[in-house]
Amino acid sequence: MAVASALLRQLAPLRPRLTRIPPHGCAGGRLLQHRRGLRLSAPAAIQVTVRDALNQALDEELERDERVFLLGEEVAQYDGAYKISRGLWKKYGDKRVIDTPISEMGFAGIAVGAAMAGLRPVCEFMTFNFSMQAIDQVINSAAKTCYMSAGLIAVPIVFRGPNGASAGVAAQHSQCFAAWYGHCPGLKVVSPWSAEDAKGLLKAAIRDDNPVVMLENELLYGVPFELSEQAQSKDFIIPIGKAKIERQGTHITLVSHSRLVGHCMETASVLAKEGVECEVINMRTIRPMDIEAVEASIVKTNHLITVEGGWPQFGVGAEICARIMEGPAFNYLDAPAVRVTSTDVPMPYAKNLEDNSMPQVKDIIFAVKKVLNI
Repeated sequence: MAVASALLRQLAPLRPRLTRIPPHGCAGGRLLQHRRGLRLSAPAAIQVTVRDALNQALDEELERDERVFLLGEEVAQYDGAYKISRGLWKKYGDKRVIDTPISEMGFAGIAVGAAMAGLRPVCEFMTFNFSMQAIDQVINSAAKTCYMSAGLIAVPIVFRGPNGASAGVAAQHSQCFAAWYGHCPGLKVVSPWSAEDAKGLLKAAIRDDNPVVMLENELLYGVPFELSEQAQSKDFIIPIGKAKIERQGTHITLVSHSRLVGHCMETASVLAKEGVECEVINMRTIRPMDIEAVEASIVKTNHLITVEGGWPQFGVGAEICARIMEGPAFNYLDAPAVRVTSTDVPMPYAKNLEDNSMPQVKDIIFAVKKVLNI
């Protein structure tokens, strides 16, 4: 012990003087870090799947507001058919995460009534194809009540679940409902692509005082996306009604939503090697539609293609094209706007026919070259 003590006394003059470093955010902390050559970088973006982003959003909103609850088929003890609600039943219990019978009209009606009474339900459809069983509750009960009550009765409810084509589930389970619900006044309709979209839009939908239909995509659930530092915050939301430019470009505008935004991004990467710069707009919201973002892009690129997984007639692309024709951006178009959609048939079951029924990257590339005449 005596030898150790003597050694420590000899080393004492060599030890740096210990100083408490002030918090990183204050001026003293920054000055001290500068003097000592320290760099405290912000947390980096992380990879998060769409499934986990939705789970985070539900968890954060259930924790934030005791009026929020989740109900639907297998959302509780089974953790959800797609594991979106994984762990939530164990954390919040039977009153906040509720398994329902296989009766969409029944539990959608219960959810709408709960919203009218002041709660904030999140009603999960195992697939939006099953929402047809409850469409009277969604349209007549949820969407129209605020108007019919002269604003006295709000219906703060979220209807969410997978929408559009999946893989190998044929005609009755492959429909895109963006145009169906986007047609109806009184509803807000959102359609996320990335993990950031999914988290920010779901949190915004839960906090909104209007009924919101959130159209997810089953094939995106397991796809990882970069989640920014900002999006990792519990206060992060994406404003409903605002599109996002995912890629800047100067030659042509590609407008899409949900999974096909990824197809547009892939198309842009392929065509960039040929000298064609595509601007890719992720609509994020179907209703209310951010047509101003599309108009601003057309002023720059002078060309427009819409891409969607729904049928062509009365579709989302048709609405975008019509509003561009009726507005000031029409004068900036150097060629007619073109729509890329699914084929106008019920979805086939056979894999090769299914692939030919849905828009592929090659179809978008063909449309771009046709519009640009190259």
